[in-house]
Amino acid sequence: MRSVLHMLGTALLYLTPTTAALNILPGRDSSNGTDTTCYDFIVVGGGTAGNTVAARLSQYLPNSSVLVIEAGPYAPDEDRINVPGLKGTTLGTKYDWNFTSIPQPQLFNRTITQNRGKVLGGSSALNLLIWDRGSKAEYDAWGEVGNPGWNWESMDAAMSKAENFSNPGPPIYTGSTGYGVAGPINAVINKFIPAQQNPWIPTLENLGVPLNSEWLSGENVGVAYHASSIDPAHYNRSYSAVEYLPRGGPNLKVWTNTEVARVNLVKQDGCYLATGVTLLDGSVVNARKEVIVSGGTIKNPQILELSGIGSSATLAAAGIAQKINLPGVGENLQDHPRIQASYQLKSNYTSFDRLRHDPPYAAAQLALWVAGNLTAYDYAASAYSYQSWSSIVGNDSTLVEAAKSVIATTENNVVDKKKLEFLTSAKYSKTIAQAELVLSDGFTGTKGYPAANSTLFGAGFETIIGALMHPLARGYVHIKSDNASEHPAYNPAFASNEYDLQGLVTIAKYIRKVATTAPFSDAWVTEYEPGFDVVQTDEQWKTYVLNNTQPFYHPVGTCAMLPRSDGGVVSPELMVYNTTNLRVVDASIIPILVSAHPQTGIYGLAERAAEIIAARWL
Repeated sequence: MRSVLHMLGTALLYLTPTTAALNILPGRDSSNGTDTTCYDFIVVGGGTAGNTVAARLSQYLPNSSVLVIEAGPYAPDEDRINVPGLKGTTLGTKYDWNFTSIPQPQLFNRTITQNRGKVLGGSSALNLLIWDRGSKAEYDAWGEVGNPGWNWESMDAAMSKAENFSNPGPPIYTGSTGYGVAGPINAVINKFIPAQQNPWIPTLENLGVPLNSEWLSGENVGVAYHASSIDPAHYNRSYSAVEYLPRGGPNLKVWTNTEVARVNLVKQDGCYLATGVTLLDGSVVNARKEVIVSGGTIKNPQILELSGIGSSATLAAAGIAQKINLPGVGENLQDHPRIQASYQLKSNYTSFDRLRHDPPYAAAQLALWVAGNLTAYDYAASAYSYQSWSSIVGNDSTLVEAAKSVIATTENNVVDKKKLEFLTSAKYSKTIAQAELVLSDGFTGTKGYPAANSTLFGAGFETIIGALMHPLARGYVHIKSDNASEHPAYNPAFASNEYDLQGLVTIAKYIRKVATTAPFSDAWVTEYEPGFDVVQTDEQWKTYVLNNTQPFYHPVGTCAMLPRSDGGVVSPELMVYNTTNLRVVDASIIPILVSAHPQTGIYGLAERAAEIIAARWL
């Protein structure tokens, strides 16, 4: 991309926001007789990636018009989005697509909820603010499965371009290299770290896990305090709608509360040309140059399949005429399944739970946030540990053998092969994380906070969340009918093979080991969930995992950037195969899930996409 950056000019790398008001309209604009039915670029979805690529295209190509079409509203003044301590309160609201899976037989027929942002900013407005990176080898793997140019070097540059990292804490937490300092998205080490989290690092060190102060530099294994996407100026959420879109020019327009049903395609010289999109109300918006689908991992397969792109069986079942045969659409779904345990704190600690059960205290803390003072509402999860299996189970090869058995049943899949290489190669087995732990203040789990009539009501808790970084399960997302308003069938397939199940059980057991190790063990009085009296035997651990596994809300891969012969949907240029101007730009193109929370990488891939697209039209 060096030549592309040269063409764009280095001055464009870190453009600051314009002073003009954002051109955001709550729906389609047809006022003043202006032509609002044709734009050079149409971006479907104003989320993390969509706003990034749209703003950059507006900058790089000032003579081209760019339209973002977002299904949800614009909510710049929504406290539940802006206040870090209110993270999670938007889940299940009007700002959330709130997808529900098909019943999962391996999870006792439970359904899984997948929260995705339906608001300008997408999931960057709803997520839990975590800002980190995976390991170098994981990004290199994207290129190694058939995508030249996609690797750690290119992604690190792109992620740094998106990033404005500042560190108010001690340097031992963040090191001194490996991050950008002039990008749109602000990231900080949290300034409010509860006292009960202080034992985290020494406890993991007592278990042989090294402190890693350079976790943004492509080596994430170890224990550390990580960053959150927070603007330090007033300590509010930093996300795509408020950071990237203001950097666009007058050639950028945004329609909110407007949903796209499908992309319109016409055949031309053996390939398909995207001429625009059809909205849910049947109206058409035309594109002169390109259509860029950025609706997210769950929505994108629906949009493509309703457009006639997908497998013949799926399209035929929904009554859709096939235009492009791409069986990989909606396949290769990957996510980080998580399990957790919660511990009741000693009474001398004040936990995040108090904001939920003590209204006067919560009001006083919120007033402090509004005034710009230090407050519990500044809190976002900050304590982490990424670990290899050898760090957790030593030389026990049970998990590796389970993975080999699972992968032996797949049909020469390049994604599975790469994940097995992560596990078995001496080069990777100790440097690529297979498990993540997050220490979250307050109760987080499925049991629920104690009821108001319980003797435990008012108690404080903290929770250790564990997640499997490279599950072998690959689920799917597919349309159920030709109705664009109907949610697609979503199947995460969590714990649907022996490796994933045993991996989650291993992580659950390890959480308890961490909790019962000093000095962390000195901070709590009892294990609230699952409870020592409830789970002890291997069978009980297995049952607990199957009953309580949830997503970490990191779905990727359903429009994978892979060779077409390997189930790919887009090329390394993010162009949908057999089209000339239809691209996909967001987490759905990620071929292999990495050991990180995805938002940093999504901003990075969108930055790269904007460079690729702009280079074509300069």
